[in-house]
Amino acid sequence: MATIRNLKIKTSTCKRIVKELNSYEKEVETEAAKTAEMKERSADPYDLKQQENVLAESRMMVPDCRKRLEAALTDLKATLAEIKESNQERAEVEEAEAEAVITQVETVVQTAES
Repeated sequence: MATIRNLKIKTSTCKRIVKELNSYEKEVETEAAKTAEMKERSADPYDLKQQENVLAESRMMVPDCRKRLEAALTDLKATLAEIKESNQERAEVEEAEAEAVITQVETVVQTAES
């Protein structure tokens, strides 16, 4: 049975994963720029290889984070639907916040797919 507490937790989870995804995307941009700069100045091959490994690891985290975000979004939608269907006490503030987060996350997911 879904509760308002579960809804709050799942809403916060989605918010956190969106922040993580943004952070990883910024990290990829930063590391890519650093790698390009190292290539331009003909850095030591060992250092360059290490930097390329860091960049590869950062790039691997983005799809993983997107998968987790999609799973969390599905979970949040299911919980919200269950709460709306149940006859328990309604919490409009939490429901409105969850719907806003769902809209935000769907935008992020659609942007990633295109």
